[in-house]
Parts: sequence; C-alpha cells; structure tokens
Amino acid sequence: MESNFLTTVFLPLALFMIMMGMGLGLKIVDFKRILVEPKGVILGLVAQLIMLPLVGFLLAGLFPLTPELAVGVIILAACPGGATSNVISYLVRGNVALSVTLTAISSIITIVSIPLIINLGMQTFMGADTPLQLPLLKTIIQIACLILLPISLGMLVNHHQPRLAAKLEKIVKWLSLSFLGLIIFGILLKERADLLPSLLQVGGVTLSLNLVTMFLGYAIATIARVDEKSARTITVEVGIQNGTLAITIASTLLNSPTMAIPAGIYSLLMFATSAGFALLVRNRKVVSVQ
Repeated sequence: MESNFLTTVFLPLALFMIMMGMGLGLKIVDFKRILVEPKGVILGLVAQLIMLPLVGFLLAGLFPLTPELAVGVIILAACPGGATSNVISYLVRGNVALSVTLTAISSIITIVSIPLIINLGMQTFMGADTPLQLPLLKTIIQIACLILLPISLGMLVNHHQPRLAAKLEKIVKWLSLSFLGLIIFGILLKERADLLPSLLQVGGVTLSLNLVTMFLGYAIATIARVDEKSARTITVEVGIQNGTLAITIASTLLNSPTMAIPAGIYSLLMFATSAGFALLVRNRKVVSVQ
C-alpha cells in the first residue's frame, strides 16, 4: 500500500468529515451517561482501552509478521470504535446510546493513549533503539486535530442549531461514508496487484483480532450481567476498530504505508464479521438483566 494522494490528503479529509458527522449527533449528556449507566460504560471502556491493546500485542507476537506489520496491528488495536461502530450497534439492535457514549469518551482518551501504545509497539517489535517514534506532544496535537476538533465543531452546531445539525448529520454521514468508499476503492484499484499477498500476510491476524475481541467483549459483558442490548454494543465497540484512523496514522503521521496494511485489510473483513454477528443476534430475544 503505497503512500499517495488518496491516503495523505483525501483519507484525513474523510476522517475529519466522519468525526464531524459523529459530533453532529453528540450532546454533553452523552458524556454524562457514565453517571447514569456506569456499569456498561466503565466495562466497555476497560475492554476498549486495556483488553483490546493487550490482545493486539498477543496476536502480533503469535503470528509470523514483519516488525512493520506487527506495529500495524498495534496501531489498529490502539484505535477502538469510531462512527462505524455506532451504525453497527444500531443494526444489531444494541444499546445505541451506550455505543455513542463509549465512542465519544474513548475518542477523547485515545488522543493520549494512541501515541503511548504505538510507541510501546514500536519498541517491542522494532527494538528499543528504533529511530521511528511518535513524539508524544506533537502526536497528541495531531490526533486532537483529527478527532477532537471535528467532533467539537459538530457538537457546537448541534448545541446552537439542533435542527440544522440533525439535517447535516444525515448528509455528512452518508457523504463521508461514500467518500471513504471511493477512497478505499481507489486504493484497492491502485494496489490490486498486491491485494492478495497483503491478504495472505495479515488476513489471519486481523480476522483473529476482530473475532477474538468480539468474543471476549460479549463474554465479559455476559459475565458482568449487563443487559443483552448493552452486551451487543460492548461486543461491537470492542470488536470493531477505527480502521480509517489507523490508516491515517500509519500513512500520514508515521509515513509508513506498510504499517497501514493491517488496517486496510481489516477494514474490508470487519464488514463481513459484523454482518455475521448481526445475523446471529438480530432474531434472538432481548432480555433485560436486573
């Protein structure tokens, strides 16, 4: 996956639009839901921010990957959730309010956690003396511009012009997803000769990351006795990563197209596994746990 105009310009723009679209549907109350629904929110955040990176490190070490591809897996594991998880949570008849809250809160926390996890990944798989490192403060500012700024702009519009925000949210959501689809299509078209080798290289580890984290998310939620809708949402939020953000970080902040390969392949596979999960749970009866 070569670094090109699509990944260096249009991909960050698509990510900006996606995050702004998410902000258009957010309110301050979404951040306060941790006080109303603390069990589901805390459980989801722990699974996203601690369990997910641990699974990423474990799988990156178990599979026969080059150091760059192993770090690419860590980048992916460091980027939980995203707007896509909110849509999938709705499709599986999950707790959409919890999904939005988890995405909102984790988006803020990952501004700091992403560079820490990625730097640890590079030290682990590329050696402690590797010259490739993310400068912490600079990276926090860059990721904040990619995540916090567009979300804040969307929330600002929603606060002052809620009707306009509701209309814009639908437009921006579908426009950004269409834009992203065109970008992915363009990347795949350009890299079609390397698609099969890339799939063979990282298909197993990215599919394992997806399936293992979804299984663990659902298992932990069930053991903790959260209601079925919240269990589905935690499964999605832990198992569905923000591939767009991961590709952007690898391609632009690290300027390493190789590290973007796991996120690129993952972004294709997650739709198939999400569809499978939706078919599995949609016809199951939802039972509230008291």
